[in-house]
Amino acid sequence: MGSGVRHGARTFDLRKTVCALGIAQIVSWGTLFYTIAVLGPPMARAIGASDVMLYGSFTAGLFVSGILSPWVGRRIDRRGGRGVLAGGSALGALACVLLAVAQNSAMMLAGWLVAGAAMSACLYDPGFATLYRVSGGSYRRAVTALTLFGGFASTVFWPLSQWLLEVRGFRVAFAVHAALNLVVCLPLHLWFVPSGMRVEVPLHAAGSGARTTARGAFAWLATAFGLTAFLASAVSAHLVALLGAGGLAARDAVLVGALIGPMQVAGRAMEFAFAHRITPLAVGTFSFALFATAICLLAAVHGVWVLALAFALAYGWANGLMTIVRGTVPGVLFGGRDYGALLGRLAQPQFILKSLAPVAVTLLSAVDDTRRVALFVLAACAVLALACYRMAIARR
Repeated sequence: MGSGVRHGARTFDLRKTVCALGIAQIVSWGTLFYTIAVLGPPMARAIGASDVMLYGSFTAGLFVSGILSPWVGRRIDRRGGRGVLAGGSALGALACVLLAVAQNSAMMLAGWLVAGAAMSACLYDPGFATLYRVSGGSYRRAVTALTLFGGFASTVFWPLSQWLLEVRGFRVAFAVHAALNLVVCLPLHLWFVPSGMRVEVPLHAAGSGARTTARGAFAWLATAFGLTAFLASAVSAHLVALLGAGGLAARDAVLVGALIGPMQVAGRAMEFAFAHRITPLAVGTFSFALFATAICLLAAVHGVWVLALAFALAYGWANGLMTIVRGTVPGVLFGGRDYGALLGRLAQPQFILKSLAPVAVTLLSAVDDTRRVALFVLAACAVLALACYRMAIARR
């Protein structure tokens, strides 16, 4: 990744921009997406809200993200990412303030709805669209570097949120999160993201076909990404229970789950190191195949600890690479025109399916309390995602 990118008479330091965006990604993901796992249940208990209302509110926020994502992408295409990302940070601060002062379910719902709007404007997809405009031929490495930062969000913010909760309570924790959005993310976006700058990205020759002839490929790719988002959300919400259905004790399941985060970062680091040797489409095929393998291993654990370990390693690696694939493969398949809008349209079904996944697995578990049906459905979805991705490549 080059240290500078030139546009006309202007030159800016791409490394500083990527580092600034990466730090902001850690805070944005940590305060808006991961925080519900630690601060959500105590907040719901304090205000007398049910778990259904808590997670239903979060789901509604993800729906808002999906609805707004195409508009956000078009906005970045027209005016660049500085205003959008900064606006997302401001909304993130407002969302955390609303959650900090929530006294009832309605105020909690309002907080998560605003958080959903913020997520659509400051998480990976707007970050990718912004980097596309400013990074030139370094786009792929810039995307990989950005995801390396983002991979540490839960590692940083789960312990931080837990410590704040234990020391001062959930209200102070959300207030601190609001402050971090204002004093860290907002200045980083305003100071380090170039305004209105556009640098053409030389994409793979296969992306030069007219987009109007690639509608079928777009539908297949959107389906593939949507299915993986659904699976990742389902696994994240129900991992301990799903491993328990495979015969693992809760303690062992937690240990297995703890390996996923480091493997995500390891997978992204390897992509960063070897990107010049492998095309984005090949990385995509490997990621989807590894993802399908991981989910099939999860369904086949049956108390075998080694299979559970293999699942965690494969799933973490695949999930880490999948984020990079989402940012790079669309440009190879469809070209670079209106790239922000393209990423926004692809993100829409991902947010929606991601929000539905925890409830869907819960319903499947209600049908079969052994969770074997849920596991086999998830495995089938993973194999289908791989098939859809290969169809997207074939139809381009």
